[in-house]
Amino acid sequence: MIAYYVHHHGSGHVRRAATIAAHASSPVLGLSSLPAPDGWAGPWIRLPLDDGGGVDHEARDVTAGATLHWAPTQHDGLRRRMNLISDALVDHAVDLLVADVSVEVALLARLHGVPVVVMAQPGERTDRPHRAAFDLATRLLAPWPATSESDWPPHWLSKTVHLGALSRFDGRVPAPARPGRRVLALWGAGGVDIGTDDLQAAAAHTPDWTWEVVGLSPPDRTGPPNLHWRGWLDDVWPALCDATVVVTHAGQNALAEVAAARRPAVVLPQDRPHDEQHASARTLRRAGIGIVRPRWPAAPEWPGVLEDAVSLGGDGWSRWSSGQGAARAAAELDRLAGVHCAGAHSG
Repeated sequence: MIAYYVHHHGSGHVRRAATIAAHASSPVLGLSSLPAPDGWAGPWIRLPLDDGGGVDHEARDVTAGATLHWAPTQHDGLRRRMNLISDALVDHAVDLLVADVSVEVALLARLHGVPVVVMAQPGERTDRPHRAAFDLATRLLAPWPATSESDWPPHWLSKTVHLGALSRFDGRVPAPARPGRRVLALWGAGGVDIGTDDLQAAAAHTPDWTWEVVGLSPPDRTGPPNLHWRGWLDDVWPALCDATVVVTHAGQNALAEVAAARRPAVVLPQDRPHDEQHASARTLRRAGIGIVRPRWPAAPEWPGVLEDAVSLGGDGWSRWSSGQGAARAAAELDRLAGVHCAGAHSG
């Protein structure tokens, strides 16, 4: 049995877990504060939250003296979620745990003698808690392609499998974009630093383009007539395929979905802990994939930015994602679970 811990922030972690689990031969137990995603075949344990209630970071010593990321003292939710995970590791005879992502859960599993695979994230990960999790991991799975400019220490790289980006849409054949000039502004559940005024100004300065916005709520006031708000879409694939250009942030899930559709793109990294999105954006820029801008362009720049994206095209995304990332991850987890299971039952 493989246990898979899914962080509850945003939608990318749970989508990635579901995509990998669908390829796995081993049964997969989900552990998360989120509900099980549609189509999840294995058991799923819903965990209580360990935040909320106005946690005083200093009084609750949430980092345990900078050794952890989040472990508030005297928090009932944290106690109960850790107890549930411990019980699950024993009751389900777990052979391997995937942490996506939690340093604390990785440590808990390893202290139970369960080998751990850490789903790595880009950015600066040399703080003390990340070093502990990466050091103890049996394997690090990196959902981005290998690059020649990694600053990871050799003992991390030696146990890293670079999967390339993986998406729920891998394996689909992108449909040719319909005639026209359409921008899909693709934002996710993790929050963005871009406001509705920015989108309205960009659309107003590109009147020969139709803009569709996914993932943000529409503003109270009416914008330019070429700007349309579609809210949250459970299946964004048709909108991706229809887009002439996708404008998006540099979160792993968003990049993976744009890559699967092979669409020309403008990528705008958002500020995140550990410089995650800016690290991905630097990798894209080095590889010549998409038009990467460090911040939202001024409104008069948008006609040229969109034309640059069209000229560059979307074929470069094949260097970011082969379409086999989820299958490779599942095969690696099956192999590790089988190895550790055989070791546990030998002798």
